[in-house]
Amino acid sequence: MKQRLILVLINLFGGIIVLRSYYLGLSGDLGAEVFWGGVPESIWPLFYASMVVAALGYVAFLFFLVAKVQPGEATIGGRLGYGVFYLIFILILVASAFWMPLTRAYAEEPTAGMWVAVRVVLAVVGLASIALAWALLWLRPGNRGVSYWAAVAGSTYFAFHTAILDAVVWAALFRS
Repeated sequence: MKQRLILVLINLFGGIIVLRSYYLGLSGDLGAEVFWGGVPESIWPLFYASMVVAALGYVAFLFFLVAKVQPGEATIGGRLGYGVFYLIFILILVASAFWMPLTRAYAEEPTAGMWVAVRVVLAVVGLASIALAWALLWLRPGNRGVSYWAAVAGSTYFAFHTAILDAVVWAALFRS
C-alpha cells in the first residue's frame, strides 16, 4: 500500500508541476504558436491527436501499476523492484516540467545552449518513457490480463510519442 501511495504522490505532485509549467509557459505576451516553431500547421492536428492517445496511455499504465501490481512481489528483469517506477516517473515528470519554460526561453532568445537544454529534456522524457515500456514488458509476476496489455500498449505509444514525435520530429521541424 505504501509503495503504491508513493507512486500516486509522485504523479500527483509531478503532474501539478508539469501543468503549472504549461500554464506559466502559455501566459504572458508570447502566444501558443511559439511552441510550434517551424512545425507546419498542417500537422498540428496529428500532434494534438497523438497527445490525447499518449495521455490515455499514461492513464492506462498508471492505473495498472497502482491498481493491479503487487509492489512487494513485483520484479523487473529479475533484478529491479517496484521502486524503479519511482525513478522513471520522476524523470518523465521533472524533465516534462522543464520543456515549456526552456522552449519559451529559447524562443525569446535563441542560443545554442538553450537549444541543447530543450533537446536534453526531450531526450530524458523519451528515454524514460522507453524505460517504462521496457519495465512493463519485463514485469513479473506476469499479469497478462486486459489491464496489463492496455498498460503495455499505452506505455509503448507514450514512448513513441515522447521519443519519436517530440524528441525527433518536433525538434527537427521546430528549427526548420
